[in-house]
Amino acid sequence: MNTPKAPSASVPAEEAVKPANFLRNVIERDLEAGTYANRQWGGGPGDAARHAAGVPDAARVRLRFPPEPNGYLHVGHAKSICLNFGLARDYGGVCHLRFDDTNPEKEDQEYVDGIKENVRWLGFDWESPLGSNLYYASDDFDFMYRAAEALTQAGLAYVDEQSADQIRANRGDFNTPGTDSPFRDRTPDENVARLREMRDGKHADGSMVLRAKIDMASPNINLRDPALYRIRRAHHHNTGDRWCIYPMYTFAHPIEDALERITHSICTLEFEDQRPFYDWLLERLVDLGLLAHPLPKQYEFARLNLTYVVTSKRKLRQLVEENHVGGWDDPRMPTLVGMRRRGYTAGALQLLAERTGATKNNTWIDYAWLDIALRDDLEAKAARAMAVLDPIPLKLTNWADVFGAAATEPCSAPAHPHHPEMGQRAFALAPVVWIERDDFLEVPTKGYQRLFPGNKVRLKYGVIVECTGCEKDADGHVTAVLATIVPDTKSGTPGADLVKVKGTITWVSAHDGVPVTLNLYDRLFAVPQPGGADSLTDELNPHSIRVTQGYVEPSAGRLPAETRVQFERHGYFVTDRVDHTPDKPVFNRVTTLKDNWAR
Repeated sequence: MNTPKAPSASVPAEEAVKPANFLRNVIERDLEAGTYANRQWGGGPGDAARHAAGVPDAARVRLRFPPEPNGYLHVGHAKSICLNFGLARDYGGVCHLRFDDTNPEKEDQEYVDGIKENVRWLGFDWESPLGSNLYYASDDFDFMYRAAEALTQAGLAYVDEQSADQIRANRGDFNTPGTDSPFRDRTPDENVARLREMRDGKHADGSMVLRAKIDMASPNINLRDPALYRIRRAHHHNTGDRWCIYPMYTFAHPIEDALERITHSICTLEFEDQRPFYDWLLERLVDLGLLAHPLPKQYEFARLNLTYVVTSKRKLRQLVEENHVGGWDDPRMPTLVGMRRRGYTAGALQLLAERTGATKNNTWIDYAWLDIALRDDLEAKAARAMAVLDPIPLKLTNWADVFGAAATEPCSAPAHPHHPEMGQRAFALAPVVWIERDDFLEVPTKGYQRLFPGNKVRLKYGVIVECTGCEKDADGHVTAVLATIVPDTKSGTPGADLVKVKGTITWVSAHDGVPVTLNLYDRLFAVPQPGGADSLTDELNPHSIRVTQGYVEPSAGRLPAETRVQFERHGYFVTDRVDHTPDKPVFNRVTTLKDNWAR
C-alpha cells in the first residue's frame, strides 16, 4: 500500500480536488433508478408482513453504523461514522445506530454508553425528524431464531455435531475443497428437533452448531457451510439469561440490515468475501416469505489506515494491559476517548473523513492529514495566547529608568488576529519575564536572530530589548538572561517601529504568568506502519510524551477543561478534560504549527 501525500492546508476549499467517493455514485444511481422508491416502513425493524402493513418510507436512503459493543471506538470507526451518517444526511435519509450485540461474553453496557457518547460528540445523531433509529441486534433474536428454523425446515441448514477442530479441518483451504459433515444429510425434521434441543439448553456449550447448507466445494471458503448459531451459556447485557444459543455475526448482520430496511450496507473491504453469503441468506429468506424485496446491498470501501497508528483491538489492549499507556483514554491512543482528550476535534475528524473519501484501494494515509485537518478546523476558532514551555528568566535591568516606580506596564493583544469580535486579551510587562531557554545563546550560531549579547529583539506585544549578557551558577549553567529596554518602543505607541529588529520572541510576565503543567505529546509509534516487528513494543516512540512545567499568560490560565487554544509559536493545546483544574492547570499539546515529521 502506498501513502498519499498530505493535502496542503493553504489550498482554499473551493479549489481543492474533490476526494473520490464511489459510494456517492452508487447512491445517486439508485435514487435516479428508483431502486428503493417503493419501500414501505413499519416504524421499526420488522419482517415482510410488518413493513407491508406500514407506510411509504419517508427516508430516501437508510444506512447504519453497526458497532459491536465490545470495546472503545477508534479513529477508523470515526471514518465509518462520518461516512454513513454523512451520506444519509446528504441524500435525505437516516442513519441507524445499531449495536450488533451477538457475542455476550465480550460486550458490556459501558461500551454501549461510550459509543453513544462518541457518535454524538462527532456531531451525529440517530434521532431525526423521521424518528429515533437506535436498535440492538439482540432485540431481534426471536426473528433470527425463527429464520434459523425456517432455513432448517427447508433443508437449507443442519445441525453439525463435529468438534470445532473437525469442522475446521474438514473446511479445506484455498487449494483443497471441503469435506461434507457426516451430519449433513439428516432430514429437516431431525435437524429442527436438534436445533430446538440446542435452544432449550439440552446440550453442552460447543457441542454442536447450526450450519447453512451451501457448497463445501465452493472456491469461496465463506460459502462452505458457514455456522449460523452456536451454544454459549453467557449473560447478555440486554437479554439477560434468556438465550443459551446465539447467532453468528455473519448470520445476524444481513438479517438486521433487512429488518431495518437498510438500502446501502457499507462496510470495510475485509467483508468483501462475505458478500456472497450476505446475498444468499437474504434471498433464501425472501423465498421463505420472511423478508421482501427490495433487499439491502452490501458495498465495501477501504478502511482508514493512518501511519504511526494501530487500530487492532488486540494490540491496543496489549498497550493498556502492559502499561505502555495510561489507559484507553491516554491522549496518545487512537481511541476516540483518547483523541478527544488529546484535543482533536470532531470537526477535524469530519474533515479527515471527507478528504480521504471512499475508494476500493487500500492505502496508508499520512498522519499529517489528521494534523492538517485539525489546524484547518481550529485556525479560525482557537483563541491565541503566549506560553513559555522551557522557562528561563529575562531580567530587564533598566526598568526603573524607563517606567519609573511602576511595578508593571499594561499590554494587550487580540484574542484572534483575524477575528476582532473575539475581543482583546490583557497581560502585564514586568521587570522580570519568562522566555524560552532556547531564545538565548551566549555564542550565536549562523543566522540566529534571537537574544545574544549586543542583539536587539522585540518582546511580542511589548517592547524592544537589547541583550547585555547573562547570569550563571557555579557550574556555568545560565540561570538568567540580562537585557535593557529600548525606550519608546512599546508596541502600539508612536515611534515603536522606528527601531528595526530582525527577531521577535514570545514571553510571559513573572508578575501575572500562571504556572501550568504541559504534556507535550507526539506519535505513539516511531515507524510509519507499525505491527511488522516481532514485538509491538519495539516500535514504540520513546519520546511520545514529555511533561514540563511552564507559564501561560493570564487569559489562558483561566480556561475551563477541554478548551483549545493556540500558543503562539508552539502549536495547538487543550486543557485536559480529566486532570485540569482552575488551581492546577494542565495543557495537552494536540499538534505543532507545522509537521515536525515531514520527510
